[in-house]
Amino acid sequence: QVQLVESGGGLVQAGGSLRLSCAASGRTFSNYAMGWFRQAPGKEREFVAAISRSGANTYYADSVKGRFTISRDNAKNTVYLQMNNLNPEDTAVYYCTTDPILARLYSNNCRVGCDYWGQGTQVTVSP
Repeated sequence: QVQLVESGGGLVQAGGSLRLSCAASGRTFSNYAMGWFRQAPGKEREFVAAISRSGANTYYADSVKGRFTISRDNAKNTVYLQMNNLNPEDTAVYYCTTDPILARLYSNNCRVGCDYWGQGTQVTVSP
């Protein structure tokens, strides 16, 4: 029912920036919280950032606080992840997801909820 499509990944040098986008369709976008996760080779999926329905509340993993910013444009049914001061540890496939409850996105790695995921976009940061 819900479709999510990520874009904006690529190769960047350490210290550089990228902006990821996730376009949603199939439901009323403004009724759902949105989030970003990432998965590096050999590691499990980890939480990155989440944003509430209106965009008033945001939540970040400690590893990206002060460097990444999540935002949304409900008129365009799109959520963004601005990534600044990237380092090689940020290298991963980045996925977006959605859930009616914001807390589910940053709790227990969203094992409950987050039933819909995009295909992912690769971010590679060189030293």
